[in-house]
Amino acid sequence: MVSRRDFLTLTAAAAAILGPGRAGRLAAQDRLTETELLAFKPVGNVTILHLTDLHAQLVPIWFREPSTNIGVGEVRGLPPHLTGKDFLAHFGIAPGTAQAHAFTDQDFVELARRYGKVGGIDRIATLVKAIRAERDGRTLLLDGGDAMQGSWVTLQRKGADMVAVLRALGVEAMTAHWEFTYGAERVKEIVEELGFPFLGGNVLDTEWEEPVFESTAFFERGGVKIAVIGQAFPYTPVSNPRWMIPQWSFGIREERVAQHVENARAEGAELVVLLSHNGFDVDRKLVSRVPGIDVVLTGHTHDALPQALLVGKTLVVGSGSNGKFLARLDLDVRDGEVKDYAFKLIPVFADAIRPDRETAKLIDELRAPFRAELDRVLGHTNSLLYRRGNFQGSWDDLICEALLEQRDAEIALSPGFRWGPTLLPDQPIRMEDVWAQTAMTYPQVYRIEMTGAQLKEVLEDVADNIFNTDPYYQGGGDMVRVGGMGFTIDVDQPIGRRISEMTFLKTGQPIDPARRYVVAGWASVNEGVEGPPVWELVARHIEARKVIDLPKAGRVVVKGG
Repeated sequence: MVSRRDFLTLTAAAAAILGPGRAGRLAAQDRLTETELLAFKPVGNVTILHLTDLHAQLVPIWFREPSTNIGVGEVRGLPPHLTGKDFLAHFGIAPGTAQAHAFTDQDFVELARRYGKVGGIDRIATLVKAIRAERDGRTLLLDGGDAMQGSWVTLQRKGADMVAVLRALGVEAMTAHWEFTYGAERVKEIVEELGFPFLGGNVLDTEWEEPVFESTAFFERGGVKIAVIGQAFPYTPVSNPRWMIPQWSFGIREERVAQHVENARAEGAELVVLLSHNGFDVDRKLVSRVPGIDVVLTGHTHDALPQALLVGKTLVVGSGSNGKFLARLDLDVRDGEVKDYAFKLIPVFADAIRPDRETAKLIDELRAPFRAELDRVLGHTNSLLYRRGNFQGSWDDLICEALLEQRDAEIALSPGFRWGPTLLPDQPIRMEDVWAQTAMTYPQVYRIEMTGAQLKEVLEDVADNIFNTDPYYQGGGDMVRVGGMGFTIDVDQPIGRRISEMTFLKTGQPIDPARRYVVAGWASVNEGVEGPPVWELVARHIEARKVIDLPKAGRVVVKGG
């Protein structure tokens, strides 16, 4: 394959949005245009469009990229483990521009107010239709999973709203992760309702070790036979409740992936695409060990990169999350090889894109029965509320605060989920905003006693899930958020030695390994957990507080990385 890395490095700004020559003028006039966002010099005979980790966000939102994304081992300091100024410098993006706002957390509040919200399925539909019209039968639209979780509407409809939306967009194949948390029977119904391939070649029946879903779908675009191999999130029964899918087993299953690739080539595939929900670092390792994959469309870890990264002969694409980006990858495929390519990760700046009328009408119809509940104002925030980052997002600080007060607890634990939009300071907090952080099928808030030793064990286990130097042992989320306590973490240490200086904030004293603390938390993967849904407690807390003004966190001290 002929790499265009040098070309892309020299023109990173143009590839991302507008081109370095226009960035200053655009920032000065505070506006973008649809034409500029779509600007692209086409290449070759195939165009792949990729969406992933939509998390059921139908309408425009704010979404802040992380300030910390630590890489360990061989990937330390490599994309996607670059944030802020380091990210801008690596990709040659000027601070203060639309690109800087799209891809980093820098000057987030100021630039968010300048450029407006991002995403919106009706805007994505406009972009997809424009590219399809331009490329005339050479386009393939794929979804990387986590489409059907993350909003109150989709929770109430058990994903049916997103089925309708994906069909309306013309998605042609997908894989999955959070979709499985509706349970096996509902997933089977979803597969039937979609009307296009639901791919998961790494999901097997536990009794017979037989495939549950199709592994591969074939398409022809631009005279090229394309094989799309689906890889569902390999750790679903560990990160999410196993009892919801007791007869299905998951895993990376590297040997099976290699066999799927070999079978696809044997059936005449000239282009092999892995539609993956493994996470970026897992996919980077996988393609270094499995030959024959031309493109990986990765998902799960929500990484947004303005370039497709070349790993050996494989292009790895990170397309972000929450509908903030649409990835376009043009390929020149001849003689069974990728000869050339061009890539653009298009930020979906909502104010710059005309909503597609048909899709906008569908979204209005899907949301209408819930609109009054969604729009109910609970309070007001003076703080920037965000979730992304390896440690202590402010939305989860607020959730932990609510758990401590509403459950009369000493310690609070909130999972390090990467889904959930951002809310700017000086904004009302609506019920929809709370649901966007909490809407899931196992939301019960437990209240239990744990010893200090058990708390350390939990923190060590989660830390290893994130910072193990072998990507195959990483789950891809962020560190568990805590309330009522602080700790120091050294990400370079092995399991059992990363967590130290655990402090009980109520007294300022060290956490006693033998003492029992009252702990409140949510999203337990255990069956039969009792307690109110987390959104009820958070809503009650906000209504009681009226104005949210969070102190600076600082409860977690990070070393290494």
